[in-house]
Amino acid sequence: MQALDALLNRVSVPRLVEPAPTAAQREVLFSAAMRAPDHGQLRPWRFLTVEGAAREQLGELLVEAVQQQGGDITQAALDKARAMPLRAPLVVVVVARLQEHFKVPKSEQLLAAGCAAHGILLAAYAQGIGAVWRTGELSYSAHVAKGLGLEADEEIIAFLYLGTPLNEPRVAAKVDTREFVSAWNGLA
Repeated sequence: MQALDALLNRVSVPRLVEPAPTAAQREVLFSAAMRAPDHGQLRPWRFLTVEGAAREQLGELLVEAVQQQGGDITQAALDKARAMPLRAPLVVVVVARLQEHFKVPKSEQLLAAGCAAHGILLAAYAQGIGAVWRTGELSYSAHVAKGLGLEADEEIIAFLYLGTPLNEPRVAAKVDTREFVSAWNGLA
């Protein structure tokens, strides 16, 4: 597949089934992540793979996080949290590892980690793997971070769901780039 095809046509694929990406496909996914722009070569990211019965355990961790929010919690909300990791055969948790650095601010490191996640999505598309990036309020839960073993300088930036597309992926909508690009003609 041509690089421009992946860049111009990648779409999120939310309905995913078995099988999960193979070991060889995963190597490509994570190798693509390593090519993210990375000022200072800090590699301010790491990845957790969650599959099999661990997905059910992640679901229980998410349920605990919902329960800790307090308030009026419905059974539907608990069931939804429990089922989230079961949406795909493989969940990759993308973790930003933010470091003190004299030249590379944490905001830039966070962007680099996001680019690494995007690299995984592009490599998935190029290999015919369905993928979708999800976050939501539970991504920012201290309870979830602790349960996943994150350090104080780490934060979840994405849950990437990967698997075999249940349906043919949709065609990417064409966007008029002129709505997002303008010339700057210098200081007035």
